[in-house]
Amino acid sequence: MKWLLLYSTSFLFSLSFAQGPVGIFSGHADIGSPAIKGDAQYHPLDQSYHLQAGGYNIWFGRDEFHYAFNTIKGDFILTANFKLLGKGVDTHRKTGWMVRASKDDDAAHMTATVHGDGMVALQWRRMKGAHMRDPQDELFTKKQGTEIIQLERQGKVFIMRVAHPGEPLQEIGRTDAVDMPDEVLAGIFLSSHNPDVKEEAMAWNVRIEQTVPDDYNGYAHGVLPSRLEVMNVFDGKRRIVHEDKGRFEAPNWMKDGKRLLFNQGGAIYTLPVEGGQPEKLNTGSANRNNNDHVISFDGKWLAISSHREGMPGGGSTIYVLPITGGEPLLVTDSTPSYLHGWSPDGKEVVYTAQRRSFGPTYNIFKKPVKGGKETQLTFLNSGLADGPEYSPDGKWIYYNATESGSMQVWRMRPDGSGKEQLTFDEYNNWFPHISPDNKWIVFLSFPNTVSPNDHPFYKRVMLRLMPVAGGAPRAIAYLYGGQGTINTPSWSPDSKHIAFVSNTGPAVKQAN
Repeated sequence: MKWLLLYSTSFLFSLSFAQGPVGIFSGHADIGSPAIKGDAQYHPLDQSYHLQAGGYNIWFGRDEFHYAFNTIKGDFILTANFKLLGKGVDTHRKTGWMVRASKDDDAAHMTATVHGDGMVALQWRRMKGAHMRDPQDELFTKKQGTEIIQLERQGKVFIMRVAHPGEPLQEIGRTDAVDMPDEVLAGIFLSSHNPDVKEEAMAWNVRIEQTVPDDYNGYAHGVLPSRLEVMNVFDGKRRIVHEDKGRFEAPNWMKDGKRLLFNQGGAIYTLPVEGGQPEKLNTGSANRNNNDHVISFDGKWLAISSHREGMPGGGSTIYVLPITGGEPLLVTDSTPSYLHGWSPDGKEVVYTAQRRSFGPTYNIFKKPVKGGKETQLTFLNSGLADGPEYSPDGKWIYYNATESGSMQVWRMRPDGSGKEQLTFDEYNNWFPHISPDNKWIVFLSFPNTVSPNDHPFYKRVMLRLMPVAGGAPRAIAYLYGGQGTINTPSWSPDSKHIAFVSNTGPAVKQAN
């Protein structure tokens, strides 16, 4: 009987300490045995998290808080929006991201913290049992009232970045001062900073992305798993609707608003917007399709880029076929040609291509779908012009080009005249896509550490939004991706949502 009582007590303790999976996290638990027990709840409809917790603090030589976490190994990026709920009792209640050596209450950890008074700071315990370090000790900047928090691990170095909605992420702290093993716990947390009080917080757009070295080549070294996401561009809320261990790319939103189209393994697939089982589309003899595929404005036709054996530059060739599938019709005989847009009347396609007269440089061309002469629209002798797309009213072709040095967004008239540069910043901006209501452009921004002529896989990138006539771009999503994220038009028919692909490394391990 005494043995049974001890066993029952131990079993109850383990239940209170390590609770089951919640959302993307394989476990959640109270750390440090706080007097008031915490909880973590996941809301599948919007993929958000609701945290409740007590706890005296996360400070000095030990911690008390509630933690939703995964076990993860290697380098990674953690990104989410955080909000403390209610007025709160103590101004130093805190939430955010935490990377922890173990579930011990005195474990070494690195924390990207949002406080109740709005202070945001990088804080850490260097080794097990040590006292916490205040950012003032290292003269790190503290930034007030930011909602978006990112914590990145690069080997022994941890980097904290923050942003208000609409801003690019800004680095506010970096250190290699923590004795952290290669395999760690990583997740979201909440502490009330008062042992007699329960506080609440929420987190959304929660992403854990395992990363690869900067010189990693997605073609030569292998692929990372892919996630198809949809996002409301006006409130910034994202949902993952499909995941795969392989590479898929470049979603298009179909005209009925109910399905998405993407490429994978040389084939084209469709998928319900809410998720489900992908269905392969019949593209006939074109079975080496890349990530340049576009649906006509009337929704009846699909243009694709598919590779032909033995042709120059890899043989990317443009074809058209019914949106329901069928044998494709050849449009461009010269290669390489990479499709990016239809004219609104469905009579022409616009694309980037490499032609011998301009050597290795890619320029923009257009050509009638039913046959006719190819017309060149840009005339760069070096650099690159790419991503051409007609505006819905047919008055402009938007594209990206290195004409001014870095990769920026431009537009021109359909005959190639009236070229205007629309973005002027330190980023390399790719693939402008125009909303169906002709009011907005969404585009992909690479950091300036990436060559202007390159749009590689597996980089820390942003999606940004701006008016069609130009103006200050607004950051709407922070992700790990690049090539294949948003190469082709991906707006929903109601001009409220976009679809895109993000990437992450191997699946995380289950919590013990």
